[in-house]
Amino acid sequence: MREIVLDTETTGLFPEQGDRLVEIGCVELLNRFPTGQTFHCFINPERDVPAEAFAVHGLSTEFLADKQTFPGVADAFLDFIGEAPLVIHNAAFDIGFINAELGRLSRPPVERHRLIDTLLLARRKHPGKNSLDDLCARYGVDNARRTKHGALLDAELLAEVYIELIGARQAQLVLGETRAAAAGQAEMVRRQRPQALASRVSDAERAAHAGFVATLGDKTIWKDYGEAG
Repeated sequence: MREIVLDTETTGLFPEQGDRLVEIGCVELLNRFPTGQTFHCFINPERDVPAEAFAVHGLSTEFLADKQTFPGVADAFLDFIGEAPLVIHNAAFDIGFINAELGRLSRPPVERHRLIDTLLLARRKHPGKNSLDDLCARYGVDNARRTKHGALLDAELLAEVYIELIGARQAQLVLGETRAAAAGQAEMVRRQRPQALASRVSDAERAAHAGFVATLGDKTIWKDYGEAG
């Protein structure tokens, strides 16, 4: 199963009021494993970046001025995500901006049924604070590099959190242990001797044992073993 972990950075909070995307980061998962395939781009929002937004992600109007606008990255972005489910923290926020940008191009929106919202998953499992930093701390995910928000870095961190949140890491460990045990059993079978070792019991000892069994009566079970041997 292919999934895409996605994060964005923006000029503000309200796409309907003119705020725009400035960065998209995506990480590909295959059967809950990161494949190493990513998508990342900075986007010229065609407007100034407010000081409040700059304080969050550190992407200035000057830095973004020579980057492609969303129409220039839209096809590559849509090709990367394909039809895969999208894993997003607070999905309504990010997908609101993505769909606003797609709407400006008269492109179909990303449908809501594709979204896996890790914020909602976390709230069901852990009542209380569930920011990305909170979840990194809870699951022991190293977020020391996260001095500011960054779409690709946050998507990479969220991928690790998501795997822990849904218990996939533990399932992978159990599967690995099962496979290791099966491999060990197969190795034991392969190591069986091709020929049995010769018996160390002498003929005299066999005769003495047979004489002893004869004293136990006709119904003793040891007679069956003696006949089988």
